[in-house]
Amino acid sequence: MGDKFQSFEELEKNETAGIDYRILARQKKRELGVCAPHGGGIEEGTSEIADAIAGEEFSFYTFEGLKSTNNSELHITSKRFDEPLCIVLIERCKTVLTIHGQESTVDGDGVFIGGLDSELGASIGAALKNAEFAVHKHPEKNLQGLDPSNICNRGMNGKGVQIEISRSVRQGMFSSLSPEGRKKPTGSFDAFVTAVRSVIEQQGRAAQASG
Repeated sequence: MGDKFQSFEELEKNETAGIDYRILARQKKRELGVCAPHGGGIEEGTSEIADAIAGEEFSFYTFEGLKSTNNSELHITSKRFDEPLCIVLIERCKTVLTIHGQESTVDGDGVFIGGLDSELGASIGAALKNAEFAVHKHPEKNLQGLDPSNICNRGMNGKGVQIEISRSVRQGMFSSLSPEGRKKPTGSFDAFVTAVRSVIEQQGRAAQASG
């Protein structure tokens, strides 16, 4: 099923900020930004995961659905996601890491790594495998984050990493995927965040040393 809205401008005209959706952002000086463009009730758990990965060191952005039902109506696909604050934030970052929820049961469970930064993606994938997560490449090429206009590839480097996490894996990261349940992360959440942060922190140190 296609998106209800083709752009943020169109969404903004039909939905109410603070009631139907909200935007959270922190701009940091570090070179990497972590973004969850389908957060809150759209792809549950992705905001919390992205926020924890970013921590206090890296830039963070999320667009969150706040509706009691039908948050999927707020989904704008990654290659058309054009909320202005997000674009400003990620274009100030050399590299962008996006966190998504994989909703299709047809494509299997686990973590799907994509994006044009294949080297960083491979390092993150290896760290997640070491943390005992099942890591795959998405079987559909158009869902591998390879389009240059995909939000993960719109940092200064022109290449980033897209991480899609299946619903079953996200369910294991929280008490439940309800708003209250997402306030109670599990050991699986901690393991996932630690694995990803270990890679991006190492990259950050390497960038500082070379700079």
